[in-house]
Amino acid sequence: MMNMCLIVSIVRRGWGSTVLEASLKAGARGGTVLLGRGGGINEQEKIFGVSIEPEKEILLTVVRADRAGTVLDEIVRAAELNETGKGIAFVVPVDKIVGVAHFMKQTGADGAGVLL
Repeated sequence: MMNMCLIVSIVRRGWGSTVLEASLKAGARGGTVLLGRGGGINEQEKIFGVSIEPEKEILLTVVRADRAGTVLDEIVRAAELNETGKGIAFVVPVDKIVGVAHFMKQTGADGAGVLL
C-alpha cells in the first residue's frame, strides 16, 4: 500500500472551489468541501454589538505522500494563505484508506489498469 496524506484546508466562505481547482491542477484527484464556522481570536468581530460568526469552507483532499508538498504549495498560492486571516492548511498522514480504487490503479500505456 502506498503512503497517503490528507490535506485539510480551512478558507473563507466562497474560496472552496478555488482551493479545489488549485489542488486538481497540482495533481490531486478530487476533494470534499464542507461548511464550517470560525471561532479564533481573529474572528471576534461585532456589528452593532452583535457577534458575527464567520463562515468557512473546509476542503479535505487525500493525495499520495509524494504529491502532498506540490498540492499544498498550490493551495497556499491560490487561497493566499501566507496572508493573515485568509485561512490555514495542514497535512496529516493517513494510515489506512478504503473505498478509493482510483488511487490503487494507474493506467498503463495500453489503457489497461495496473495495480500500484
